[in-house]
Amino acid sequence: MYGLWKPRVLGAWKVPATGPVIFAPNHSHVLDGPMVIGVAPRASHFLVKKEAWIGPIASFMHATGQLKVDRSIADRTAITQALDVLAAGGVLGIFPEGTRGEGDFSSLRAGLAYFAVRSGAPVVPIAVLGSADRPGRLIKGLPPLRSRIDIVFGDPFEAGDGSGRRTRKALDEATERIQKQLSAHLDNARRLTGR
Repeated sequence: MYGLWKPRVLGAWKVPATGPVIFAPNHSHVLDGPMVIGVAPRASHFLVKKEAWIGPIASFMHATGQLKVDRSIADRTAITQALDVLAAGGVLGIFPEGTRGEGDFSSLRAGLAYFAVRSGAPVVPIAVLGSADRPGRLIKGLPPLRSRIDIVFGDPFEAGDGSGRRTRKALDEATERIQKQLSAHLDNARRLTGR
């Protein structure tokens, strides 16, 4: 990532050095996941849609510990692998919106809340800004080479209410708390970076 673009990483010191953690970045460009993986202070295992596992990219993702998920079903294999990452004290990466979009955290899926409440792992909000600003001249699907991309790590927070409940209502409440925290972090990151 540092060879092709100019990532500016802010707040990486906020990521807990040990123990289970969930990375929750916004997602407006295909480059967002690889950028976070490439600059984060800890190795991470992102849930990546099965459609992206093609050709040499699939081998690379497997070698770097990413987790294939079938979004059309409740993918038990992916769920078990993700919980195993957290149980081992690792870092799990989840795009809270479930797919690329505006990257504004306006519509979250319940997956992040499920993993956060089930594992008790703190959530680290991450804002990736600049990856979707303008297309490159060389490769239209990527940002211009050597352009600046800001990756802003936020303060870790607990998604659950501390009760340990995992009911549908508890997950819905956790999703609301998560959305407020992520939106506030994104607003702060935009102010901080001027984007």
